[in-house]
Amino acid sequence: MHEPVTGPVYAIYYPILAALGIPVNLVAIVILAQGKCGLCKCITYYLVAMAAADLMVVITGVILNRIIDIYFPGNYLLITPLCRTKTALVYATRDISVWLTVAFTFDRFIAICCQKLKTKYCTKETAAVIVGMVLTLSCFKNIPWYFVYEPLYIIDKLPWYCRIRSRFYTSPLWLAFSYFGCIATPFLPFFVILLLNALTVRCILVASRVRKTLRGNTSSENNPDLEMDNRRKSIILLFSISGNFLFLWLTYTIHYLYYRITNTYSYTGYNDPVYILQETGFMLLLLSCCTNTIIYAVTQAKFRKELKKIVKYPVNQIVKLFFVG
Repeated sequence: MHEPVTGPVYAIYYPILAALGIPVNLVAIVILAQGKCGLCKCITYYLVAMAAADLMVVITGVILNRIIDIYFPGNYLLITPLCRTKTALVYATRDISVWLTVAFTFDRFIAICCQKLKTKYCTKETAAVIVGMVLTLSCFKNIPWYFVYEPLYIIDKLPWYCRIRSRFYTSPLWLAFSYFGCIATPFLPFFVILLLNALTVRCILVASRVRKTLRGNTSSENNPDLEMDNRRKSIILLFSISGNFLFLWLTYTIHYLYYRITNTYSYTGYNDPVYILQETGFMLLLLSCCTNTIIYAVTQAKFRKELKKIVKYPVNQIVKLFFVG
């Protein structure tokens, strides 16, 4: 954590992100929770939880941690105890969002590649347990962040802002916590998602060749392979969500590796290329909390249908009020 970011790019970008992120995630929660998108209850549960987590990322990471600091410098959320709490919440909600993506990817891997486990694992009850575990473990994991920071200024005996304690970069205990934190998010999720996607692709290719051999020339427009068609839709949704995560977290990961390898822990100013790399990573990372709903709309026809209903409803009510009544 550092002093609030400044500059027109940040002042414009984060309000737009919040204005987009809150409604799209709320709409996603409403549509998916109704269960009318043709998705199984297990998938629906994960997607609703992911949308709720992304909404919390917008509230904590974008509004509380960025917009308020930019537009209201010196606000009371910058008092050190509140700043510490806010930072811990930012990390916790981020981890929840990331690991729910991993959990969803693993669930789809089981559903596609492990048919014997599918009926036992891919259930709403299992999804509820996994979501609860991710929520609990992510919160406990990020409690130490509260103790990482110290006041940047003392004004009238009141501590302001958050500055990382110098021993965070040298203490073996804090170094272990830092490395564990970054391995847990995002390096391990990166590895797990890539591995599961690779195994899923391999499984689909093998299954596709086997089914084509068994079906021979029976597959046609009048006799489509519904099983492969369902798998194709599932894999498009899976790869879109996981690929989006990998792409938007890449810059953040590069910056982390750079400052750890080069021991670059401070910047010359807001124009420092390393600082710009850091902030670009944060901007893309936070953008990931707004893109899943767009992915649903692009890849799921029934989701688009329900979205159109929600958009048309207030318009129809206004028409009825002013022109019919």
